[in-house]
This record gives sequence, structure tokens and C-alpha cells, in this order.
Amino acid sequence: MTSRDSGQPHRAASPLELLFDLVFVIAVSQSAGTLHELLSAGHVGQGVLAYLMVFFAVWWAWMNFTWFASAFDTDDWAYRVMTIVQMGGVLVLAAGVHDAMASYDFTLVTWGYVIMRLAMVGQWLRAAASDPHRRRTALAFAIGIAVVQVLWVARIYLLDVQWQFITFFVLMAAEMVVPVIAERQGRTAWHPHHIADRYGCFTLILLGESVLSSATGIFAARGQGAHVLALVGFAAAGLVIAAGMWWVYFSRTHGELLAATGRGFGFGYAHYVVFAAAGAVSAGIAVSVDAAADATALAAPAVAAASAVPVGVFVLAVWGMLLRPAISRRASVLVAVLGAAVLAAALVPFVAVAAIVLLLAVVVVVLEVDGQRRQRAG
Repeated sequence: MTSRDSGQPHRAASPLELLFDLVFVIAVSQSAGTLHELLSAGHVGQGVLAYLMVFFAVWWAWMNFTWFASAFDTDDWAYRVMTIVQMGGVLVLAAGVHDAMASYDFTLVTWGYVIMRLAMVGQWLRAAASDPHRRRTALAFAIGIAVVQVLWVARIYLLDVQWQFITFFVLMAAEMVVPVIAERQGRTAWHPHHIADRYGCFTLILLGESVLSSATGIFAARGQGAHVLALVGFAAAGLVIAAGMWWVYFSRTHGELLAATGRGFGFGYAHYVVFAAAGAVSAGIAVSVDAAADATALAAPAVAAASAVPVGVFVLAVWGMLLRPAISRRASVLVAVLGAAVLAAALVPFVAVAAIVLLLAVVVVVLEVDGQRRQRAG
């Protein structure tokens, strides 16, 4: 298990990586579904905070595997077995998502997460034994991850609920510090175009949840009588919103940007905001469907915010991290203003979804026109 060539042409996601992503669909679906349940019941603060906490575990485990695979993927039997063990951990984590979000019982989520992370320790130890040039880096990763996992397990058995809550954020920070320290021992040979491709794959998974919510709305419209038109309208709007977000994210290629800047930490860590927002959109759509069927305790402004906030955050995060360096200054200002306007759509609750659809369409037009102008100029 030695470092791969970071300049290898045509590097893309492997079949094993795509299978790995499919298991994460379950964890993402559980997270978004429980967020929808809590929001619709009126538990907004609990739902949002618990979602962000659980989503960290999902995102961090996926991201660490992705960057390791980009640098050391051998695709031999040992690598495949360790990856499948991680997939088992994802399933355990997914089984505990509802309890974690509904009652802050993180026992099952923690064990699923630790299974995934200890499998990564094994991968890093194997890399340390195989690649002398990256040995210090690999050992730093292995030791750092192992220590933090011991603390995660100790936390749920030695501390009361209040201190478990507080130490969650301490250990979250510790997890994020480990790669920073380890990479100082020697940078791993991750592949910028492969990383961009993998992040695109995970974005598609998250947007797929929104499409699923849209389809669910259409299914719910059957037999709803007076609510049928509103339900179909919200479901159709959900599909358009998911498509608009897809268009915005993939309007520019990101591999060249990552290769040019070399800022792996900025790209990797900032995507938490993009991913969490994308995952929450499906819950917002589902809440709007509930409102159309008079099946939610939320007031109209909160229903509007459930859709407007994640879409607006997504647009602004993608703009700030990926689009701003790749588009003209005029287009950049317009996209930023339109992203803020999507957030502000929460202030017009009865037309919020229509406003989001319209504003996203304008963002897409701005990006397409800017792209065509650049092509003509080039």
C-alpha cells in the first residue's frame, strides 16, 4: 500500500467507492427523515442541532475514507475487506440516528462511528508499514484517530448527559485537528480531480434525497382530495429545486481549482456546510408537503424557513468556496445577492417555495450566461 500518482490521468471513483457511497444513502436518509419528523412536530431547535451533530459523524467518516482512498487505494482483498467493515459501521450508525436526534442517545451512533474509524486506523497502519516515505504521516493519523476513538467510547459510559453534550463538540474539534497535525509530517498524495469527482458523487446522493421527498409528495397527493393540487405543486417545486442546486454545483469543474490552489483542508472542511445544507433540503420539502396537507405544528414562517434556509446556505456556500474564483466579478455579485434573496424568501411564507424556484432559475441563467461569455472570450 504505497502512495498513488497524484497526477494520474482520468482518475475517477472506483466501483468500491460507489458501493461505499450507497451505504451512506441509508445514514443520510435517516438523518433527513428524522429532521423532517422533528421540524414538523415543532421541535425546530432540537431538530436542527441534533441533525448537525449526527451529520458531522456521517460526513467526517465519509470524508476521511475518501481522502485516504485518493492517496492509497490499492483495491486488493485486504483493502476491500477493511472498506466493507467500514460499511458495516455505517449501517450501525444509521440504526442509531433516530435515537440520537430524538432523545440525544448517541450510544449506537457512537459505536457505528467508532467501527468505521477503527477500520481507518487499520488502513493507516498498513500504509505506514508499506510506504516508508509516508510512514510518519500514516502513524500520526493512526495514533491520533485511535486516541480520539477511545475518548468517544469513554464519553458515553463515564459522563452524564450534560457532559456528553459538551464533550461532543470538544471531540469533534479533536477529530478535525488530527489531519492537520498528521499532514504536517508529510502531505499525502491525494488526487485533486479524483477528490472533486468523489465530492460530486456525495452531492448527488444528498440531492437524491430531495428528489425522493418530491416523489413522496406526489405519492401523498393520491387520495388527498382538496389538497392534491398543492401537494403536487410542492412536489414539482422540490424536483426543480433539487435540479437547480445540481446545476449550480456542477456549473463549473472543481478539479482544476483544487489542483491550482492545493488547499485540500479548505475544500474538504468547507464542504460540511454544502453537504449539510443539501441534506436538509429534503426535510424542508417534506415539511412543505406536510403543511399543504395540514399535518404539521409549524407556523407558516417556520415552514418557509425550512426550505429557504438550507437552499440559500447551499447557494452561498457553493458560491463562496467554488464559484467565486471561477466566474466573473459581475456574475459573482449577482449569485451572492440571489443566494441572500433565497434566504430572505423565508420572510414571504405563502410564496416562499415559488420564490426559491424563481431565484434558483435566475442563478442558473447567470452562471450559464457567464460561462458562454467566457467561452467566447477564450
